[in-house]
Amino acid sequence: RSSDLMNNLLELSDLESYDKATQGKAIMVFSTTWCPDCHFLKTFIDKLVEENRDWTFYYIDRDKMVDLCIDLDIMGIPSFIAYKDGLEVSRFVNKLRKTQSDIQAFIDAIEE
Repeated sequence: RSSDLMNNLLELSDLESYDKATQGKAIMVFSTTWCPDCHFLKTFIDKLVEENRDWTFYYIDRDKMVDLCIDLDIMGIPSFIAYKDGLEVSRFVNKLRKTQSDIQAFIDAIEE
């Protein structure tokens, strides 16, 4: 794919949209266009979106939303935060490369 964005993710680029998105069952994917581990994520993120249809996945470019990422303590990318009804219910934030099974395990753990 030539696109820099992950096709099945809805991009959020302002705080109002972000706040609105957190009101549902949302998984925020914090990423950038230049990060190698984020490019690796592109190889399977669409499959995760398809297999977890009860969640809405959103893409946040860390470089465009730096203040939000600082507020949320997102230092490593890619990182994930899950929200339900406006509340953070789980996060998968570290500096490591994340595999499809790592992310699926994170999502499965939220459901319990």
